[in-house]
Amino acid sequence: MTAPRLLPTSARKQTHAGITYHLDGELVPVLAIDVPSGRSVYFEHHILLWKTPALEITLRPMQGALKRMLAGMELFVTQTKGQGQIAFSRDGAGHIVPLHLRMGESLQVREHQFLAATDGVDYAYERVKGVANILFGGNDFFIDKFTCKTAEGVLWLHGYGNVFERVLAPGEQIDVEPGAWLYKDPSVGMETKLWKLSTGLLSAFTLTLNRFTGPGRVGLQSMYLHWPEDD
Repeated sequence: MTAPRLLPTSARKQTHAGITYHLDGELVPVLAIDVPSGRSVYFEHHILLWKTPALEITLRPMQGALKRMLAGMELFVTQTKGQGQIAFSRDGAGHIVPLHLRMGESLQVREHQFLAATDGVDYAYERVKGVANILFGGNDFFIDKFTCKTAEGVLWLHGYGNVFERVLAPGEQIDVEPGAWLYKDPSVGMETKLWKLSTGLLSAFTLTLNRFTGPGRVGLQSMYLHWPEDD
């Protein structure tokens, strides 16, 4: 089995889907995007670092607002209008990952780790049923789903620590700490495995891992997170 590979941590004048972007910084990286006339990118409003004055910011409503509200998901994101440069940074050490998408290609992403996307990438959510996950509680949970609606698109994610990618062959599996997965292809299956461990005089405890089954990509973050559960 090949070990997951570290994804690039920097980029200079990288162009895809008609958008040029730059990635720089070691501990708290910065994504800068050159937005041409007639194009836009959308993003979470609290990650804006700086922009050129000519580039305006507007709201972009999400589809299925009522369902999103009931699920505790984002109702709005912010988007650019006009031409200029804009930069983003999440307030935390990590790794910004650009994912280039083709028309019709989708990606499932851990909640709260979306950074930005080009205007042709649709942002929705998906309910994952039948997975008892200690991060979310219960037997199902919601994850973000991004689908490219145009010929090409770019999705930028923020991973904590560094981000690695493992491409699984059909039927190939990998067990991952529940807080360590960042994204996966929809073709990759996911289930939770529990092991009760005990030795002699020590009390038993449970080891919980998410098992991913190929084919497809799985993104892993080395500084894994466990979001606090709602009271």
